[in-house]
Amino acid sequence: MTDQRREVVITGIGAVTPAGFGVDALWARALAGESLPHGDVAVGPDPTEKLTIKESRRLDRFARYALVAAREAVEDAGLDFAALDSTRCGAVVGTGIGGFETIDTNIEIMREKGDRQVPATTVPMLMPNAALAAITKDFGLHGPGHCVVTACATGNHSLGEAKRMIEYGFADLVVAGSAEAANRPLATAAFRAMGAMTSKGMSCPFDSRRDGFVMGEGAGIVILESAEHAAARGARAYATLAGYGASNDAFHLVQPDPEATGAMAAMRKALAEAGVAPGEVDYINAHGTSTPYNDLSETKAVKEIFDSPPPISSTKSLLGHMMGAAGSVEAVICVLSMRDNKAHPTVNLDEPDPECDLDYIADGAREIEINTVLSNSFGFGGHNACLVFQAK
Repeated sequence: MTDQRREVVITGIGAVTPAGFGVDALWARALAGESLPHGDVAVGPDPTEKLTIKESRRLDRFARYALVAAREAVEDAGLDFAALDSTRCGAVVGTGIGGFETIDTNIEIMREKGDRQVPATTVPMLMPNAALAAITKDFGLHGPGHCVVTACATGNHSLGEAKRMIEYGFADLVVAGSAEAANRPLATAAFRAMGAMTSKGMSCPFDSRRDGFVMGEGAGIVILESAEHAAARGARAYATLAGYGASNDAFHLVQPDPEATGAMAAMRKALAEAGVAPGEVDYINAHGTSTPYNDLSETKAVKEIFDSPPPISSTKSLLGHMMGAAGSVEAVICVLSMRDNKAHPTVNLDEPDPECDLDYIADGAREIEINTVLSNSFGFGGHNACLVFQAK
């Protein structure tokens, strides 16, 4: 382990979302300001289209998404793992729930056909670390790896913990991100029962009509490397993952702290680690779930930290809430925002909540010089994780 923290850069990005396969489809829909959810769920493309029959049969839908996104990120980074030290290449791939498709399907098999008909592949398909296992096997990664499960903060925690692996010298390269596919009857029924999902069929963050989220699905994967490792192989670096801050509300299992104490702590830690003053942030990618409590508390946190808050928008207004996958997909969005100096809009913000009074980019995509981005993720359980990205 090194005494000096190493700079961590992003060299590859991949995504599967309700916008379709790939980063280009995601970004085109985001800039167009097209809200993809119809009803209370936003469905992603069929990942079996990109996998072999054998791979599809042995992986739950969430892990299929992760593998497809990882392959895009690896290709984008120009990686040839055969030319690298595999013991120095790791992975941190998380999920909020795990193999819900497998759980849902096999409960019905057991009820209808008996327990002896439950497939032997059930456990390796439903376990939350199944996506991690699939990715490390696919690329032959023998370095450190683990699976993060912190609800809707999972994606940011995954990238942040991967950052730690690299900056302290435990790995030179980490495949990092998260995936989710919980658009299943039991999951949607459970979220509806607790009042978390919208009854209006619309994701409208910071709007006075918001009453819950639209459930999305997919995966976001990024390739993180030490700056030295990336330079040695001649890789292009999109951005630096400069700051990571995490905290716990210790307040309520599902409601955010109305004082936003934990959210502010995570944001401040991320900014401090990056050596960035609040006034230097050009854009904030909000957690922005379209739930009454979250949007209000997040707005409060931003106003407490920033004397003059920068433009802010919610990707969830476009794709729905991808839960465990949200933060990593939003990390991809942040990279693209810096690359093109454009911020996507918050859509469906037609009747602003008077208490949510920031610039949420409600009037369409905006051209802004974006060198520094703060990305927020806050999860059930009171888990908060914030990231700061800086353009290269």
